[in-house]
Amino acid sequence: MTLPSRWCALLHSPLVRWLCLLLLCAAYLQGGLTKLSGFDGAVAEMRHFGLAPAEPLAVLVIAGELGASLMILTGRARWLGAAGLALFTLAATLVANRYWEMQGMERFMAANAFYEHLGLAGAFLLVACQDLDRRQRI
Repeated sequence: MTLPSRWCALLHSPLVRWLCLLLLCAAYLQGGLTKLSGFDGAVAEMRHFGLAPAEPLAVLVIAGELGASLMILTGRARWLGAAGLALFTLAATLVANRYWEMQGMERFMAANAFYEHLGLAGAFLLVACQDLDRRQRI
């Protein structure tokens, strides 16, 4: 068996695929659980970014981060959870990483975060596409 075919076999393992999905969702699980356990901090974060009404938006973000992650990890409407996290990630990075309004090192760091989040959104869209393709083949 060649090295590429070994990698292919490994990556097609259900456990490895699930672990990859867990890695992709890790920031959203951590963020949702942190906001849930420190709700005042979640509300303060909404206010920091000028989002109102802060309390309902914090609840919505927590439910979205945790709910969509669980949809992805359980395979229940995985495409919908992945599309939801892609849209959330795009919206959040437009709010939180407005590097074009910054200068110096702050601009550099925010630009890095902005483009990293674009990559995450792309990865979630790939998960959604893959799940929809799989559903069509069934």
